[in-house]
Amino acid sequence: MAFTPLRRRVVTGLAAVAATLAAAVPFSAAPAGAAIPDGTTFYTPRPDHGAVEQIAALTAAGRHDQAAQLRTMIRTPQAVWVTGGSGHKLTQSVKAEVQRAAGKKTVPVLVAYNIPFRDCSQYSAGGATSVAEYEAWIDAFAAGIGRHEVAVMLEPDGLGIIPWYTTINGNQEWCKPAEADAATAAADRFAMLNYAVDKLTALPRTSVYLDGTHSAWLGVGDIADRLVKAGVEKADGFFLNVSNYETTERQLKFGNWISKCVWYGTEGPQEARGHFEACASQYYPADPADFGTWTRTDAWYAENVGDVPADRLAHYVVDTSRNGQGPWTAPAGVTWPDPQTWCNPPDRGLGLRPTTATGEPLADAFLWIKTPGQSDGQCDRGTGTGHDPARGGIADPAAGAWFPQQALELVRFANPPLR
Repeated sequence: MAFTPLRRRVVTGLAAVAATLAAAVPFSAAPAGAAIPDGTTFYTPRPDHGAVEQIAALTAAGRHDQAAQLRTMIRTPQAVWVTGGSGHKLTQSVKAEVQRAAGKKTVPVLVAYNIPFRDCSQYSAGGATSVAEYEAWIDAFAAGIGRHEVAVMLEPDGLGIIPWYTTINGNQEWCKPAEADAATAAADRFAMLNYAVDKLTALPRTSVYLDGTHSAWLGVGDIADRLVKAGVEKADGFFLNVSNYETTERQLKFGNWISKCVWYGTEGPQEARGHFEACASQYYPADPADFGTWTRTDAWYAENVGDVPADRLAHYVVDTSRNGQGPWTAPAGVTWPDPQTWCNPPDRGLGLRPTTATGEPLADAFLWIKTPGQSDGQCDRGTGTGHDPARGGIADPAAGAWFPQQALELVRFANPPLR
């Protein structure tokens, strides 16, 4: 079937006209354009209490410039993470948030983050405990959104880390929680995501994006395959770089390749159908360490996919909340068992501000999805000590807790600079 991930919302009058025409002349509806309208103003939620306390402390200490920079950061639109709760209480909580956004004539970005075996029970462990519990959670979450205009980022890491999953290349992944049923865990993950996509896309003004990982993680074919299994053809697209630090430049290429790989494996030549592993990626023929070689993968898509109109390809959004300085590399000569380059790397900066003006037809928006200033977890670089050698041996705050040291780094090294 034609790939139409971005669904039109039509007023009653237009829908009636379309129905009349359909009755008279058979036709195929044209695919929609970007789900997040150009010029959208995104919602700024209430700030983390830790940020308010830090700003007050800086002001009291006479460090007014830093206080002003943090104030600018927390006044920049960013996502609201919904990580638990249940039933009526959850519905009312979500409803209150989207109503606050509507009252300000802004569009909220909500992160649904409650899938079973979330983060493979690591730093951000938690989530629902069964398929039924998760589906009930999605029902309550969706009920809170109702008819409001909302963009939902559905389950960060939900496709990057799948329990008891065998990859497209036949390799079994590392995530093997003992509590999960090895025979059903992976299938359950895809079933839950499909359920969530169906429930949320049924809402009249909600756009839905699935986890597309980032350019230093899964290869293009692997994530394209997972996205299709999770229902991306029914959704509005996918998101990239959530809670990570990879450059926007690389995400735009990566996102375009994923979109074209999805098309290649679903709408391409007959021999390509279902063969996402054939797609070129950041790993081949490109060299992931040399961005100058990524034109080789561009050339593969030019030859094998060609100029498919943007409105017939999956769209995506990019998290630019902390990628102003790009990814971190551990200092030469360190002997840490695991550098954990993704976990509270030092001297990173805020990235591009949230906007729909991306310059790329398939990129619907740059968003601040990860809340800047909140910790990635208690990183110890694999030492097992609970202390972070990359930060002088301190104990990093728990995942999601405010990290004053990192917050100051983000504003200091912001790119573009804060005004």
